[in-house]
Amino acid sequence: MPRDIRLVTETDLRRIIHLDLDIIDCIEAAFARLATEQVVMPPVLSMALPDVNAEVDIKTAYVPGLDGFAIKVSPGFFDNPSLGLASLNGLMVLLSARTGLVQAVFLDNGYLTDVRTAAAGAVAARHLAPGTVTTMGVLGTGVQARLQIIAAAKVKPVEKVLIWGRSARKAEKLATELRTALGVGVQAVPDRNELVAASQLVVTTTPAKEAILDAGCLHPGLHITAMGSDQEDKNELSPEILARADILVCDRTAQCERLGELRTALQSGLLGGSPDVVELGAVIAGQTAGRTRDDQITVCDLTGTGVQDTAIATLTFDRISKAQAGTLLTA
Repeated sequence: MPRDIRLVTETDLRRIIHLDLDIIDCIEAAFARLATEQVVMPPVLSMALPDVNAEVDIKTAYVPGLDGFAIKVSPGFFDNPSLGLASLNGLMVLLSARTGLVQAVFLDNGYLTDVRTAAAGAVAARHLAPGTVTTMGVLGTGVQARLQIIAAAKVKPVEKVLIWGRSARKAEKLATELRTALGVGVQAVPDRNELVAASQLVVTTTPAKEAILDAGCLHPGLHITAMGSDQEDKNELSPEILARADILVCDRTAQCERLGELRTALQSGLLGGSPDVVELGAVIAGQTAGRTRDDQITVCDLTGTGVQDTAIATLTFDRISKAQAGTLLTA
């Protein structure tokens, strides 16, 4: 029997899918389901290709109640710029959760991953940052730094944003762009420790392989979301930061033990034999307490989960179908 498969390019996806509150709420609901329902989410399949300076990740999850499930392929070929090509690309395939038939192929080149990752940062801020955030600080100057600021501002209105990057020029460029887009004070700063000292909410978005923040920058009422570490050789926070946190949260504990900041902290021995770690979904679902006082120090370790990919792919399919976007292929 002939069936239709919707093929959607990055151009159409960018036209229809924007980082908004509905997407943030969608990702929040996905985390809650991860904690409360029989979600099937296998470990990330991660393949390093050192001979060509590349890596490939594959993520997926089946979520009861959703019509489909996504399989995402994320290649990163980091010498591509020398060939005039982007470093990151990839796609998502959405399959029917009832029949397994392919419903859509999103040729997003990582765009949907960028959006769902930023949305997860907003969810963490919503549940773990202090009630009032006047200043947000971001370490990094890339696409995710920009999106994390935009996403957080939708759930935690701020008066000021501080940006630090290894390249002062890139930090200033991003600050100039966001100053106009957000309508708040955005400033590039040269000292990352001063950035943290002045902020109640900090997001780290770098591909660092050695810690860029140490525990000396911590202060009461600080929340840190670290989302740069998603490989076994990455690390943004010193282990002492996780050890001193009043509340330590992971998107998926088992995954963070392999790929996140939690991995480095466990290897240091500073967390002890059975660290008190909670998952973001459990906080959202009310199964465990998140922040209970504004003077607590909280840390959230985000490595990116398959449940986020299935959630945003399902939402995307609904919006794309209603807009009749993309190309219908008959299989």
